[in-house]
Amino acid sequence: MTTFIGDYHCKLDAKGRVVVPSAFKRQIDPASGERFVVKKDVFEKCLVLYPMDEWERQVKMIRSRINPYNREHSKFLRGFYMDTAELEMDSNNRVLLPKRLLDEAGIGADLVLAGQDGRIEVWAKEIYGSIRMDENEFADLAQRILGGTSLNDQQP
Repeated sequence: MTTFIGDYHCKLDAKGRVVVPSAFKRQIDPASGERFVVKKDVFEKCLVLYPMDEWERQVKMIRSRINPYNREHSKFLRGFYMDTAELEMDSNNRVLLPKRLLDEAGIGADLVLAGQDGRIEVWAKEIYGSIRMDENEFADLAQRILGGTSLNDQQP
């Protein structure tokens, strides 16, 4: 499975393409090829780029928990697949981000590609700069989320 590490300040070209940083390119699992799915994030005002292997893993996880004949589940599926697009990296390591999605996320020419485990978040540069937590806030969050588990209980 791919794990993306790092954040990179990038620029969109006039056609809406962004170069995938070489560090991210090296981190892509060959099973994904050069294909991605992009969608609006569920919680934040950003886009999320999923390499195809990670997208398929997400879809498999959702399918295992969803009954398409349940009205609420069907509504969730509609929302999940809404505002998605399949992308392919070109020979210059660029992906064309759909203008409608860029507009919905408030992303202009200056953006940040941020590794987030198996996916890449795409942020407007100004918004990304404003979401940074201070050290104490992050330490408190880490303690709340991870502090109650024993290191012996964790899987390698």
